[in-house]
Amino acid sequence: MLSRVADSLFWMSRYMERADGILRMLKINYASSQDDIQEFSWKPVLRIFTFLTDEEATGLAKDTRAVLQFMVTDKDNPNSVLNVVTQARENARSVQDHITKEMWQCLNDFYHTVRQERLIYLLQKEDPITVLDTLIREGLLYYGTTDVTMARGEGNSFINIGKLLERAIQSADILDIKFSDLNYQLDKPADTTYWKYMLMSISGYELYLKTYRSGFEAKKVMEQIILNENFPRSVLYSVTHLHKYFSRLKNNSNSISFNEIDFMIGKLESKIRFSTPDSIIDEGLHHYLTETKSALFQIGSTLSKNYFGNS
Repeated sequence: MLSRVADSLFWMSRYMERADGILRMLKINYASSQDDIQEFSWKPVLRIFTFLTDEEATGLAKDTRAVLQFMVTDKDNPNSVLNVVTQARENARSVQDHITKEMWQCLNDFYHTVRQERLIYLLQKEDPITVLDTLIREGLLYYGTTDVTMARGEGNSFINIGKLLERAIQSADILDIKFSDLNYQLDKPADTTYWKYMLMSISGYELYLKTYRSGFEAKKVMEQIILNENFPRSVLYSVTHLHKYFSRLKNNSNSISFNEIDFMIGKLESKIRFSTPDSIIDEGLHHYLTETKSALFQIGSTLSKNYFGNS
């Protein structure tokens, strides 16, 4: 496969995963903001998904409607859903011969939906959940269509590598930011709704209730998001499956590049797999997550250099 094609498929998938993560986070945090209008702040969401300075984020964080407009339809925000989906579509458009017609149709429909001018009015004046649900469904349609129509070749591997790398970074980022609000004190009691909404924002609430019967505890929340192999958005699940899809790219012509990245992914996977909640606490949660994110960024950078021809 041409490096240009692999690059476009990889970034198409990363952008779509980013759009999905932003929309889910916005929906659940909007619900949370209605429960706690006085104390709620959008600053954690802005820290995770934007490039705003701390001062800029603080100034915007109390205005729910302004945040929603900024995160969904603002053309000047490079990480708005509008711009992220536009980037995904542009990458898909350049490799239409390598994706299915159904996938292209899904992305094109999503793009035209998020560009509608009426979304700005709906986000400002009506119930924004309607808008967010509509956009989330567009993303789910893309995921389902990709899964049932895309051939299981190199292209599919690069799509999944992009998705899983983005997901692992997101989960680590969300955990890091949310625990930073508690100064990384895992024994510090937090309001039940704090953990409930956090888990709901990454679709982990129901699994948590089925796995842990003793109520919400910071240590168990951390364990699920980092170490639970059955949770599709956990860091371990994402890295394990990233390794699986990357292993399919091995061939006789790329053994040196493959071995370098395979070692990097395997090293990170082993570190996470053999971690325990107690060992993470001993190392320091923030340090552990920072090291994990650094390793993930390094994997992405090396992949770009060796497989996409970007130095």
